[in-house]
Amino acid sequence: MPTLTPSQSDNISFLASYFFDGLKPPPNLTVSQYADKYRILDSKSSPEPGPWRTARAPYTKEIMDELSPRSRAERVVWQKGSQVAGTEVGINWVLSSMDLAPCPMLHAQPTIDLGKRWSKQRFTPAINKCERLYDKVVESKTRDNSNTMLQKDFPGGTIIITGANSAAGLRSMPICNLFADEIDAWPPDVDNEGDPLALALRRITNWTRRKSYLCSTPTIKGMSRIEKEFEASDQRYYYVPCPFCRHEQIITWDKIKFDSDDHDKAPETVRMICEKCHAEIYEHHKTEMLAAGRWKKHNPKSEIPGFHLSALYAPLGWYSWRQAVKEHLEALGDPLKRKVWVNTVLAELWDDAAVTIDHHWLMKRKKTYPAQVPDGSLVLTAGVDTQDDRLEATIFGFGLDYETWIIEHLILPGDPDQDQVWIDLDALLLKEYEHERGFKMRIASMCIDAMGHKTDSVYDYCRPRFARRVFACQGTDGPGRPL
Repeated sequence: MPTLTPSQSDNISFLASYFFDGLKPPPNLTVSQYADKYRILDSKSSPEPGPWRTARAPYTKEIMDELSPRSRAERVVWQKGSQVAGTEVGINWVLSSMDLAPCPMLHAQPTIDLGKRWSKQRFTPAINKCERLYDKVVESKTRDNSNTMLQKDFPGGTIIITGANSAAGLRSMPICNLFADEIDAWPPDVDNEGDPLALALRRITNWTRRKSYLCSTPTIKGMSRIEKEFEASDQRYYYVPCPFCRHEQIITWDKIKFDSDDHDKAPETVRMICEKCHAEIYEHHKTEMLAAGRWKKHNPKSEIPGFHLSALYAPLGWYSWRQAVKEHLEALGDPLKRKVWVNTVLAELWDDAAVTIDHHWLMKRKKTYPAQVPDGSLVLTAGVDTQDDRLEATIFGFGLDYETWIIEHLILPGDPDQDQVWIDLDALLLKEYEHERGFKMRIASMCIDAMGHKTDSVYDYCRPRFARRVFACQGTDGPGRPL
């Protein structure tokens, strides 16, 4: 038997070590354990770069562990405030799945552009910082296009990154894991194919070990996707102990107190009042409280893990109670700001029906313009509705960043099946409006609702005026409908 040289012996030992390493089973870790061991936060996407620590946001542990393969949960739901690590939980799940339980996966943001941004700024840096994944996911090169911004291939699986505004991206292939982020910002209908969330969920139905993670800040009551998903879940809330009497309770806005309505002074006095012993709890107590907190189910009959957490739980150094008070005071009397605050801070639904507008606030927003068309308006358009006995036309002015003015609203009496009302509409197309800068403007484009039983008359009017940018359209109820 020939004698091996020291160099040959070293080479064999090196190859043998890799061979036997390959025979070892993957680590049996939950998502939270995997993140604590292997996840490194990048300075480009995190204010606290370095090793991930679940203990920094203890409420994330149970959510991540429900996403682990050993959990029987098929769907995990999180109705959350902003900046409480909801997306990071999803990234941790995806990274651990790529390594320990590879399979085809889909991540969907509200739009493809947001998907590209997520991939570039958050996901790709997370892969590059993970020692167990860096060599498994090769970046796109001239001759190897298997990995791009919107697709990452790895041994045993792939992840497609898309937007909820692309029906093709939501139904192109079957998947095992779905990470659906900010689902309340998804359009109600995508490419006339229906609800994008329903399309995405259809793609995991054939997998026995399927999982989906649906997270979002909520929006409007009755229209919110995360509301429906959370109501169908076991509805877990995070209970934290009072540092003085140890009574467990949820952190809610009614427990947050401050001494003044002064925007500068009030935040300095903010504290939480224990619902049992009435002790004053300050923000520096939050770290201890979060560490000792636990999730409790409010609807234990459901088999779907669902979590609710407001931004008031954000760890010390993240979003603060002081900031919440400051934004609360700034939003008083302003329904639009209040809506954002309720959704993103309290993680609660905005109820339009329960809102009354302060008429003083409304009058303060009134403006008087020196001309029919205010400065800033760059183009005029018209929308026309058809009724049995009239046409109703609204003329809009549009400026930069879609700033909009209502220039005029007109009622043109007459049966749309007769000629006279359309002659009157022709006159409106030729009407000149005085701009604040002194020049005249006409309507640049007009859309006429062709739905209903006056369809033929609308098409007869629009067809010869196509070159004048007069178009028939279909009016549909609800925001966000496709054009």
